[in-house]
Amino acid sequence: MSNLVGKNPVFVSSAQAVAKSDAVVWIKIGPDADGQRLDNYLFRIAKGVPKSHLYRIVRGGEVRVNKKRVTVDTRLTLGDELRVPPIRVSELPKKEAPRPIDDIELPILYEDEHILVVDKPAGLAAHGGSGISFGLIERLRAARPNQPYLELVHRLDRETSGVMMLAKSRKALVRLHEMIREGQLHKSYKTLVLGDWVNDRQHIKAPLYKYVTASGERRVCVDDDKGLPSHSIFQLIDRFGAVSYLNVDLKTGRTHQIRVHAQWAGHPLVGDDKYGDFEENKKIAKGSLGIPFKRMFLHAYRLEFKHPISGQPMSVTAQLPKDCAQLIAHLKSRKES
Repeated sequence: MSNLVGKNPVFVSSAQAVAKSDAVVWIKIGPDADGQRLDNYLFRIAKGVPKSHLYRIVRGGEVRVNKKRVTVDTRLTLGDELRVPPIRVSELPKKEAPRPIDDIELPILYEDEHILVVDKPAGLAAHGGSGISFGLIERLRAARPNQPYLELVHRLDRETSGVMMLAKSRKALVRLHEMIREGQLHKSYKTLVLGDWVNDRQHIKAPLYKYVTASGERRVCVDDDKGLPSHSIFQLIDRFGAVSYLNVDLKTGRTHQIRVHAQWAGHPLVGDDKYGDFEENKKIAKGSLGIPFKRMFLHAYRLEFKHPISGQPMSVTAQLPKDCAQLIAHLKSRKES
């Protein structure tokens, strides 16, 4: 084992720490990691290293902060001196490397030095996991190798399209997460549901409970006893007989909230493969609404918030994707004819 403290340690950037993983490195903690847990910071700078190994070297005292032993939940502070021992980064095979995603595939809706807001397409997961090797965040990082910090502020389901925000600084991420907890980040969605929605405006406050099925799949249900408070506001845009077009404002941000609240109200989302009407989805995919439609109709239309650094009011909108817009246009023309 290398000496825990060298006579004249040379401080490097976190990027260099990974590049020089065959030697002890010293990192001076900057603003991007101020307040971050040690384990989360190590995961970020040592991508490819098994988490179990990182936990092991911390427990063994090989990772030190200001020359002292620490635990994985230690909070780093601006100016801390972090010692990282030699670690081996297992590089991914080229065929499995995340493919960078460009501005055509992922339109940039807004960007400055602190935040990045993109228009996520349906079918792209927010992050890797659950059988998906690389999601939006991994592909964005591959496209921006010189971006020192890039983290998801919130998530969208894989089949949901629309506005999605990422933080380019830890300060912005921490503040945005505070805003989410305080209900200061407002999300509006557009969706198409089965059936004739009755009320022009309807509040649904059914509590939601998250669980995992025997097969390991994440699901959500309405549960008055175990569920967390959940609030969605559904507003009718148009009726088309077999389906209704709605705007949804979220007052809470539970997993699958819109999908489960709509199902609970008796109007599952068109194309929902978890909570929807599977037989109707098959018919719609084949063209029962006039043209074939083969995805879940849920689009994150607008995000309203105050800028995490400047405090300036922000409103970012993503127009309906082509397939959704074509279906709505067809339904309107058929209704008017």
